[in-house]
Amino acid sequence: MTEARLAVSVENLVHCYGKTTALSHINLQIPQGKTVGLIGPDGVGKSTLLSVIAGTKIIQSGTVEVFGEDLADKKARDTLSRQIAFMPQGLGKNLYLTLSIYDNVDFHARLFGLPKQYRKARIERLLKATGLAPFADRPAGKLSGGMKQKLSLCCALVHSPDLLILDEPTTGVDPLSRRQFWQLVESLRRETPDMTVIVATAYIDEAENFEHVLAMDDGVLIANKPTKEVIAETRSDNLEQAYVKLLPPEKRGAENGLEIPPFEVKADEPPVIIAEGLTKKFGDFVSVDHVSFTIPKGEIFGFLGSNGCGKSTTMKMLTGLLDPTEGTATLLGQPVDAGNIDTRKRVGYMSQAFSLYEELTVRENLELHAKLFQIPAEKWNEHVNNAMEQFDLSEIADERPSSLPLGIRQRLQLAAACLHKPEVLILDEPTSGVDPAARDMFWKYLIKLSREDHITIFVTTHFMNEAARCDRISFMHRGRVLGVGTPEQLRIDKNAPTLEEAFIIYLEEQADDITAPETTTDSGEKSAVENTRSFEPNRGLLAWWSLIWAFAVREGKELLRDNIRLFFAFGGPIIMLLTMAASISFDINPSNFKVLDHDNSSESRKLVEYFSGSRYFIRQADLHSVDEITPSLQTGEIKLVLEIPVNFGKKMLSGQQPEVGVFIDGAFPSVAENLNASASGAIRQYMTETLHEQGFNVSASAPTEARFIYNQDFKSIYAMTPGIIMLAMILIPNMMTALGVVREREIGSIMNLYGSPASKFQFLLGKQLPYIALSFLSYLLMVAVSILVFDVPIKGSAAAMFFGCLLGICASTAFGLLISSFVKTQVAAIFAAAIIAMVPTINFAGMMYPTSSLDGNVRIVSRIFPGAWFQNISLGGFTKGLGFVELMPNYIALILIYAAYFSLAVLLLKKQEK
Repeated sequence: MTEARLAVSVENLVHCYGKTTALSHINLQIPQGKTVGLIGPDGVGKSTLLSVIAGTKIIQSGTVEVFGEDLADKKARDTLSRQIAFMPQGLGKNLYLTLSIYDNVDFHARLFGLPKQYRKARIERLLKATGLAPFADRPAGKLSGGMKQKLSLCCALVHSPDLLILDEPTTGVDPLSRRQFWQLVESLRRETPDMTVIVATAYIDEAENFEHVLAMDDGVLIANKPTKEVIAETRSDNLEQAYVKLLPPEKRGAENGLEIPPFEVKADEPPVIIAEGLTKKFGDFVSVDHVSFTIPKGEIFGFLGSNGCGKSTTMKMLTGLLDPTEGTATLLGQPVDAGNIDTRKRVGYMSQAFSLYEELTVRENLELHAKLFQIPAEKWNEHVNNAMEQFDLSEIADERPSSLPLGIRQRLQLAAACLHKPEVLILDEPTSGVDPAARDMFWKYLIKLSREDHITIFVTTHFMNEAARCDRISFMHRGRVLGVGTPEQLRIDKNAPTLEEAFIIYLEEQADDITAPETTTDSGEKSAVENTRSFEPNRGLLAWWSLIWAFAVREGKELLRDNIRLFFAFGGPIIMLLTMAASISFDINPSNFKVLDHDNSSESRKLVEYFSGSRYFIRQADLHSVDEITPSLQTGEIKLVLEIPVNFGKKMLSGQQPEVGVFIDGAFPSVAENLNASASGAIRQYMTETLHEQGFNVSASAPTEARFIYNQDFKSIYAMTPGIIMLAMILIPNMMTALGVVREREIGSIMNLYGSPASKFQFLLGKQLPYIALSFLSYLLMVAVSILVFDVPIKGSAAAMFFGCLLGICASTAFGLLISSFVKTQVAAIFAAAIIAMVPTINFAGMMYPTSSLDGNVRIVSRIFPGAWFQNISLGGFTKGLGFVELMPNYIALILIYAAYFSLAVLLLKKQEK
């Protein structure tokens, strides 16, 4: 075989996560046009290997070539991205749930530069082939698991790749959907026989249908041969048996299988679990639809169904974690009630995901569980030691769960669930992803708990070989129970060769809105497919811009269909403006005051008149004693007390300087300072005029009068409103954009960037554009509210102000992109964006203090954030009457800040995972 005919060539590939080796010296060659199955339990390195081959993970050590091109070379990766399609692990991870089926496929088609004349034909062909055409307008979030997987495949195949990489595409979907999925793949592959397909699968029986098999264990390839050869060389009946024989002896599990003693129902024992017509609705969605069953004591009862069929919801209703919409459930003879602590203490629950504490050791986790279930302190050690001995955990008592293999972690969860000696054990997919030996050992414990300790076990799974080990099983699909009985009874009832075939027959008997995939292709459709495979992507500026537009259109559609983000974008700034502009004011409003006049002379009354005549004070009923001063101020009914001493008038007339007592409520220092200044002014004016009347010369300087060039009325609303608009436009767009990249990273759709020919610059600019447009519309709405509600007019050039605002929003959203390019979670992104933007904007942008008063490092901070420049533009437009020429320095500063933020975001964002 020559290298030119190889689709993939890997030499000495090593990949590590910290101290953990995920891939150890992998060497393999995959011929072009072959189908390859990659098998092994979770955590052996399958996803890492596929991600490296797809170019979405960096190559730490070794060489990886695809179609003769070295993936370590960036230019080669960009070229190969049009030939590779990667469907990542997880149900619909490359989909956007708010977009329709058609919009999802259309986005992927645009992402790979499919010309318009080919794009529509290709999408229609794929939707027709998958049976999704009748539901093209349905949002991806409202699809079943099987439909999501078919849609994901359409998105992967839309650009007609030469190498299709699928990472566990059918995990968690029902057997019928799995069968239809592989029929679809085979149908489409017949149209393009030179396409190479590499599939990692958790169902080893699926891999038996592939031409070549790659088997992995602990990051090492233990088989790399044609599938038939592997089965023949290991003298096995099927690939699953062959894989077990390839494992080290300690991982093979029981050679002769598990011996399960028959279960016998005791007639005198009442049922432990009874469900009658259990129904759970979430809005219009029916998650569980009138489920009924009875489980006797000591039975292992299996719930078999795909992800999302209602298994976990049923479990939660049985444990009281969810209240049923309809129906009743009885547990241990008592109606299920979340508040019934005594009943809940008799139940052990093991969730699908690891739910213990990674920071605690094995022993500490078990001790914590003992405390949570209120086991007496003197019995803690006894219970913990018995659990560790029973589940073979003694040797790792001081280890933390994060350092343990998946099988042992699951065993630890089971030990914790059994620690308080429950009568009912509820297990949610307990062995998902573990190797055969760990799965067999886990089931040995379950069988012992059932047969010897007579614990009733309710277990959910989507693995047929596990379902066959249960005493009875219930087939569940879309919230309904299709059949209940022993595995053998259900198989015989449908005259099926295997339990999986029986389940498929049950599914086919149900009315389903998914049509079978079409396997025929007329000449027109074939022509469309062939033309799409041979198309040349557009080149030049138009093609470059089309990728940006693809991201922008997709992000815009998601925004418009997300009511929460739309409200935040429009309602958030308006609420900020209405509340802050109406409540924050530096204007001196009239304050209530009282008088305690001990003199009661004409001069004292004259002084009181100076206060009463001021627009800053409103006189209230007089006080009669000094003891009333403090209570009056404490109640808050007045802000100031004027106390005039005895003989005040005589001293004034004789030219003396009598003292006057002014008591001010200092709870709010800024208000108190204003009152002090106003009171001092009133007293000074009174004394000046009185002494002048007596013939005293009190003026030593020429009179002055202040005139204000801007804001002649000296109202803070004219200064605060532009500042609040600036604050809202710095804060809200920044926070919304900060969620953009992080959100895609969390849900997994960032893989669409990793595996596409789009650059980081195109991705970020495309995501930014909808937020700029939305924020600018929000700004215009805030300006309208300012004019119509607060009567704050635009005195300068509206066009100049709007242009400056646009630049400010660009800088603000670029800062959000910068934050999102390096933080890991949405919570961290929104907090970082809010705090980092708010502090310098409020303190150093001229909103509260003039920027001219800043110096040193603080002044530098004010210059590198957009707030100060945006504030100049906002004030210039609203209050100072400025135009384009006067605001030009601010425009230049914002452009430079935007360029700096955006460039840093591009540099910090990675297009490959580590």
